[in-house]
Amino acid sequence: MKASVFHITNDITQDQVEAGRLQEIYDISVESGKNINLPSAFETDVRTDVVRKAVRVSRANRRQAYGSKQQKGKKRPMPGMRHSVEWWGKGRGVSRIMRKTGAKTGAQNPHTRGGRRAHGPKVEKDWSMAMNTTERRLARDSALAATADKDIVFTRGHRFHDEIDTLPLIIGDYKEVRDEGEESMDIEAFSLEHPTRKLIAILESLGLGDDLQRARDGRKVRAGKGTMRGRRHRTPKSVLMVVSQKSGLALAGRNIPGVDVVSVRDLAAEDLAPGGDVGRLTVFTKKAVEELA
Repeated sequence: MKASVFHITNDITQDQVEAGRLQEIYDISVESGKNINLPSAFETDVRTDVVRKAVRVSRANRRQAYGSKQQKGKKRPMPGMRHSVEWWGKGRGVSRIMRKTGAKTGAQNPHTRGGRRAHGPKVEKDWSMAMNTTERRLARDSALAATADKDIVFTRGHRFHDEIDTLPLIIGDYKEVRDEGEESMDIEAFSLEHPTRKLIAILESLGLGDDLQRARDGRKVRAGKGTMRGRRHRTPKSVLMVVSQKSGLALAGRNIPGVDVVSVRDLAAEDLAPGGDVGRLTVFTKKAVEELA
């Protein structure tokens, strides 16, 4: 299986006025290079069941323990256990439950008003799940193969230009042309001067602008209690960029809604199939494809 490598040239112009220099203007041209052989992982059969299992295992292993703990020392008592209680003993013809000290009101028991939960979540519970290394690798390869299928990627909800014939997209050389001259640089060691704007312009020139706009417009406030727990906004997943090393390109992509940058050594099924749905729109660098082989 082969794919084309795209070489990018960024012609940067910047006008000068009396008040100072204006914002840079990027004129990007994309040139299709020679084809390269993709790793054999891209020819793996798409096993959605294995991918979903791998994603479920990854989420389970990241799950944090939660629950209530018994009162220890000066810690705040658990809900339902914040009263001084006493037991009346036997022989009074009443139920043997704990009651507030000096009163008849029952307290602390699960069936009393304001009492503790009968069988609440335990902190000691282990949520982790195990998965064989071979099965985990199969899940990653299946998710990789799905990224090379245009129909699967489009069905997942991604939007890209009709001129894109094959997937995945692979970026090779990067060149910047200014008035001072021409400079070639590694696409992964991206220039730190306006890197996010440059990366957005590059992705739009590759025909992925519609998908970036889809993620930007789809960002909304989450419903429910997650709003109060550090998960206020929910953003649709957009382009995934796979690199050999997370350096300048990772810094450039972290502020773009829906865009993720991951290194080859950390690539997992959950990155390629968020939520267990295969077919994420993915862009590779040439170095990443070589290391993946």
